Amino acid sequence: MGIWQVTTDGDQISFGGLARKKIKPSGCNEPFKDHFWCPERKWFSKDPCPFLNRRECLNYKRMCGSN
Repeated sequence: MGIWQVTTDGDQISFGGLARKKIKPSGCNEPFKDHFWCPERKWFSKDPCPFLNRRECLNYKRMCGSN
């Protein structure tokens, strides 16, 4: 049995064996059941990300001094 993975391919996102069209082109805040996918952390969060897009997320990380 393999590891359960979240992958993106073009405009599709796959959660394990389930695939659907992405809501946002960046793949941020993609809902799955009652959680939200973060492609930056490669993990699920209970609450949606407060940033509008991935650029805002990366800018915030740079301003805080992390890469």
